[in-house]
Amino acid sequence: MRARRAVAALLLVLAALAGCDGPPGPAPGPSASVPPPTGTPGPRWQPRPGTGWQWQLSGRLDLSVDAPVYDVDAFTTTAAEVAELHRKGRKVICYLNTGAWEEFRPDAGAFPKALLGHGDGWAGERWLDVRRTEVLEPLMAARIDMCRAKGFDAVEPDNMDGYANGSGFPLTAADQLRYNRLIARLAHRRGLAVGLKNDLDQIPQLVGEFDFAVNEQCAQYGECDRLTPFVKAGKAVFHAEYELPASRFCADSRRLGLSSLVKRYELGPWRRTC
Repeated sequence: MRARRAVAALLLVLAALAGCDGPPGPAPGPSASVPPPTGTPGPRWQPRPGTGWQWQLSGRLDLSVDAPVYDVDAFTTTAAEVAELHRKGRKVICYLNTGAWEEFRPDAGAFPKALLGHGDGWAGERWLDVRRTEVLEPLMAARIDMCRAKGFDAVEPDNMDGYANGSGFPLTAADQLRYNRLIARLAHRRGLAVGLKNDLDQIPQLVGEFDFAVNEQCAQYGECDRLTPFVKAGKAVFHAEYELPASRFCADSRRLGLSSLVKRYELGPWRRTC
């Protein structure tokens, strides 16, 4: 979540250029065209500790990066790009904002105003009332159906810690656990792996229900050892820093078994690996 302030304005511009300034319609690749999950999904992808990755949420997608895992935007990445990455032997993670509303997304109009809380610090975004799972479940299911229809292997749900922020709602840790587990179930029912984004305080309760973790700035804030339960469970921790040089944290990342990058705040194609 911390990294995305720099890209929110760009996404607003891109949405406008795409013709999203009228009444929002359904998300691209709506779930109506995707059969609902049936039966028992096949084995999910399980990234192992130390697996390399690329994280790109803005700019023209660079398909040439030598990384076994790509984490890219659900809406702007096409099925053809996912297929091309698969041809190159890559696994592909679908970035979704599951904890905050974004006015620049094509399905923004489907979210009732009563669900929208305070701004989360990003232009055009507001926290969601994650207690309202009866309303949010079909909305998030449709988004995850879109990820499945495009061929993604996994989901990265963002803003999974509204209870620990000024959301405008009296959210509790129990509310957040219930919602985060719902998101994990929705992904798993569709045969997709799912990552726990940040939310360090709830790792002990959630490590068994998520397939990997995604973390921002644990080295800067002295928190990386709190991700150890994922590594001990044989699950990757995809980690990014923005303000520290690699020399300040890469040795610790290797010791802890993290998959660490240096990225710029706009999360374009540039990266440095440990």
